[in-house]
Amino acid sequence: MIIGAHTILFAHDPDRTRAFLRDVLGLPHVDAGGGWLIFRSPPAELAVHPADAAGSGRQELYLMCDDVEATVARLADHGVACAPVHTERWGLATTFELPGAGPVGLYEPRHPPAFDLPP
Repeated sequence: MIIGAHTILFAHDPDRTRAFLRDVLGLPHVDAGGGWLIFRSPPAELAVHPADAAGSGRQELYLMCDDVEATVARLADHGVACAPVHTERWGLATTFELPGAGPVGLYEPRHPPAFDLPP
C-alpha cells in the first residue's frame, strides 16, 4: 500500500540547499526536469512525539549517522559548523544549518534503527 515517503524541505535558497545535499552530503539524485533535483533519502524511520501545545504539531528533520563525531568533522571540512554534541536518552545529537533552509538535527542512535526491521 505505502511504497515510500517523499520528504519536502522548504528553503529560502533552494539552489544552495540542493547543492549542499548533492556536493557535501553526496546524496544521489535524479533531475526531475529543469534542474529540479530529487534526492534519494538515506534509510528512514518515522517517530511520533507529543506536541507542546494542544492542536499544534510540528515536524523536524534529523539525519542519522553511525559516528556523529566523524560526521561533524567531515562537515567541518566543508565549512559547516555544528552545535556541540550532547547525549540524549536515544543517542548523541547535534544540529547544523542546512544552507538556504535552516536547522537540521544530526544524531547517532543508541536504539536499534527501525529501518533494519523486515518489511
